[in-house]
Amino acid sequence: MHISKCEGSSEGFKKFTEMMGPGQVDVSIRHALQMLWMSMPEDKKNVDDVEREFRRLADRALRDLREDSQAFRPGTGG
Repeated sequence: MHISKCEGSSEGFKKFTEMMGPGQVDVSIRHALQMLWMSMPEDKKNVDDVEREFRRLADRALRDLREDSQAFRPGTGG
């Protein structure tokens, strides 16, 4: 992985966002699915159970993101 400093530089931030775009998100999700598959008990190691668990985790993460965005919104005391 390439690492470059982007502090205080709009060009650096642009390079960062290009590197961490949708392609990187796709790779990260696929890695998470693979890790989830490997960590599932043998009796639950099937596509339906992995999908159900992945969606449960993703829903929880999105719910936390919404809660955090409210708690840390400027002017809300968070």
